[in-house]
Amino acid sequence: MTYKTLISAAALQQHLHDPDWVIMDCRFSLSDVAWGPSAYRQGHLPNARYADLNHDLSAAVKDYTGRHPLPDIKVLAAKLCQWGIGNFSQVVVYDNAGGAIASRLWWLLRWLGHQHVAVLDGGIQAWQHQGGTLTTVLPKIKPVTFRCYADDKQWLTSRQVQNLLAQKAICLIDARTPERFHGINEPIDPVAGHIPNAINRPLQLNLDSQGLFLPANQLKQQFTTLLGIYQAEQAVHQCGSGVTACHNLLAMEYAGLGSSKLYAGSWSEWIKDKNRAVDCA
Repeated sequence: MTYKTLISAAALQQHLHDPDWVIMDCRFSLSDVAWGPSAYRQGHLPNARYADLNHDLSAAVKDYTGRHPLPDIKVLAAKLCQWGIGNFSQVVVYDNAGGAIASRLWWLLRWLGHQHVAVLDGGIQAWQHQGGTLTTVLPKIKPVTFRCYADDKQWLTSRQVQNLLAQKAICLIDARTPERFHGINEPIDPVAGHIPNAINRPLQLNLDSQGLFLPANQLKQQFTTLLGIYQAEQAVHQCGSGVTACHNLLAMEYAGLGSSKLYAGSWSEWIKDKNRAVDCA
């Protein structure tokens, strides 16, 4: 059995020492970029490697990009090889934020053509709640070969989003909190508000009170209602920088509503061009 969306802590425990499985720790804090690596060193899932959002899962920021540009394909592929991720590996990614950061690596692997990747449902908290142990021992990694089959149709540029919105051909879904979406409070980006005609679906709505994803049928009903006249393949997900948007994309995939896309640059790239309209309504 392979896992392509979510995996429970109980299921992961059964495969913890499977040589074909690779576990990735993606914990990260925007307010303290040193926290994630430090937390990993203080305790992580057995055999887990660490992937840093800024250094491993994003390219360098430029004047025209958002805060977390997509990484260079060759650079990312080389890191996957160093982490021991091959084309036939079952990858499990986790964080401590309900999958908000881990879903970025989930999406990146799928972008490169690797389908056997799943987010640990409930993250490190669920793992510990199920009796899973943590370790400070660093894994012994044997580099492997990873061949990319990138599909750039899975994401859109700012110009594509602008044109498709004008044609009313897409449903743009913003994963940020309502306060940020409506421009009430913007703690990160220099401009507050949202892209005109976007609709708000905070990623937190995908989770229950325990931090686990809602049942697939419930998510399917919610997203179908949200999309209205649009089809699942017309859904485009965005957030502040293209990271947490992947959480909504994962939720739709888990719900059986695949084929939605990512606006990789998201709000932080959109506002780099002063000619692009913004809305706070």
